[in-house]
Amino acid sequence: MTETQKTLAAALWRARINGFVLPKPELAALGDGYAVQAGLVAHSGQAQLGWKVGSTSPQAQARLGTDRPGAGALLERFCFESGDTVPVFPQHGPYVEVEFAFSLAVTLGPRDTPYTLKDLEAAIGQCHPALEFVGSRFEGGLDAIGRAMITADSGGNVAFVSGTGTGAWREHDLGGLMTSLTKNGHAAAEGPGERALGHPLNVMVWLANHCRARGFALNAGDIVTTGTCTGLIPIAPGDHLVGDFGPLGTVSASVSAAQGPPSDQPVRAR
Repeated sequence: MTETQKTLAAALWRARINGFVLPKPELAALGDGYAVQAGLVAHSGQAQLGWKVGSTSPQAQARLGTDRPGAGALLERFCFESGDTVPVFPQHGPYVEVEFAFSLAVTLGPRDTPYTLKDLEAAIGQCHPALEFVGSRFEGGLDAIGRAMITADSGGNVAFVSGTGTGAWREHDLGGLMTSLTKNGHAAAEGPGERALGHPLNVMVWLANHCRARGFALNAGDIVTTGTCTGLIPIAPGDHLVGDFGPLGTVSASVSAAQGPPSDQPVRAR
């Protein structure tokens, strides 16, 4: 990692926990974005509980100005459970997304051959209804930000909210399953699981091979959220959100205004 990358990683962490935004940097390649993200994770001192995969739909890719998915770390301080109150900084332009998430039952380590759909179906333990809060620590927000910069900025992750998992997810057609979002008691958005790379499990295959290529493992116990089914819905402090996944259940969260570093926030320990 270069000194420039280290400096940007530290600045992004400060922006994330203190609620300000940075001028957009010049990142020459996608690899630079992943290097900065890795530096941010190390600088944070936080445990990584899993991964988020973003821009898994054509709509999200068009909005962000990219043509591919990208991965980001889910850090412990920003992971919540259904029913929690989630602090956000309005300065980061937060949105909510309704997403399928999966927790892994076994570790998938680096290997020579690509992982397949069959491998991932066998490795996944539970499917969780989930909400991801996203935003940007760069000036100008998420619109046309580009893959390298959003990757550097933890994939745009603000917070992750997990609902109760089920091991019976194989009984359902997740690609065809319709999800919906209610905001403050009113219908806000809906969309099917197939919006995420055609099927949420396709996202899991993409991530396993992305990690394999980078020499990383997907570890047993990791949770992975697979990209929006409903698009990006703007949120603000005071909002109450419910994601409905039909037979897989619901996930909910309330939004509050963040006041300072995450150590000052009433975050549930995991």
